[in-house]
Amino acid sequence: MTIAKMLEGRRADDVICLDPEDDVRAAIAKLTDHGIGAMPVIENGKVIGVFSERDVIKCLKAVGDDALSRKIRDAMTSPAITVTPDTPALHALSQMTKRRFRHLPVLDGEALVGFVSIGDLVKYRMDRIEAEADAMRDYIRTA
Repeated sequence: MTIAKMLEGRRADDVICLDPEDDVRAAIAKLTDHGIGAMPVIENGKVIGVFSERDVIKCLKAVGDDALSRKIRDAMTSPAITVTPDTPALHALSQMTKRRFRHLPVLDGEALVGFVSIGDLVKYRMDRIEAEADAMRDYIRTA
C-alpha cells in the first residue's frame, strides 16, 4: 500500500500548517487546539520544515523562557524529511523508525498533499495484519 492510498478521503487543505514567522507560543496553541503533535512549516507554498512537540522542548532547553517568543523558523526541524504519494507505507514507517521522528509531510513535486503520522502508519500495519489473519482463518475454515 502506498501513502496515496492512506490519504484517500483526506484533503490537503485540512492539514494544519505554520508560517515560519509565527512564534512558538502560537504554535503551541495550534498543537493543543487541534490535538496534534506536529505541523509542516510552509513558506511561499513550499514545505521548509516541521515543527513538533519535541521542537518546543529543545527550544525551551536551549533558550529558556524566551523560547515562547522565538520564531518557528528558529525552532523547527529543517529541512523536512518528506515522502511522495507513491512511497510504500512500510518504507515510510521504516524511515520514521530509523530516523526517530513521527511525522512526514507528503509532497507531490513541491506541493503539500498530506501529512502522515507514525500512528497512521501503525494503524495501517495493524489493519493489514488483521486482514491477513482473517483471510487465513477463512481459508482454514473452508479447507
